[in-house]
Amino acid sequence: MTPGGNLAKMKDRVRIFPLPADNKFRGYKIAEVFFILITAVTIVRSCIHLFAPDGGAGSIAGIDTSIAGGSNIISLFALWGLSQILIGIIYIIVFFRYKSLIPLMYILIIIEYAGRIISGHFKPLTVAHIPPGAIGDYVIIPLAIIMLVLSLIKSRQAEVSG
Repeated sequence: MTPGGNLAKMKDRVRIFPLPADNKFRGYKIAEVFFILITAVTIVRSCIHLFAPDGGAGSIAGIDTSIAGGSNIISLFALWGLSQILIGIIYIIVFFRYKSLIPLMYILIIIEYAGRIISGHFKPLTVAHIPPGAIGDYVIIPLAIIMLVLSLIKSRQAEVSG
């Protein structure tokens, strides 16, 4: 490996774990805009799981909650909504205060959505229809990978502003 290759790897690590974590986003603007869209979706989805009477389990995911233990399913969806709102709050904090951490957030988004797919293969749900989130997982992952790359590449605007 060449010294330049080591330097490039080190720069990538610094872009993922910047010192200091500041509010300067150095990547392409589209990656920043897409991040706030994912944040909005995360917050809306979490509110549905927390506040919808069935937590979205039946009305959105197509899970039969009229069975014995159906209230447990609804409760689990509410707990999932709570964890999602916490993630959403972290995304909001990053967007408004620590934009240099957006590349790291994209890595977490990729892991989360890929984990959903993997989990679904090992522990599949019986549903009346394919939930929108199951389709969204396959859309978000490649988009998040592209946005991760665009967030790591220094944009011309970032180069001009310093």
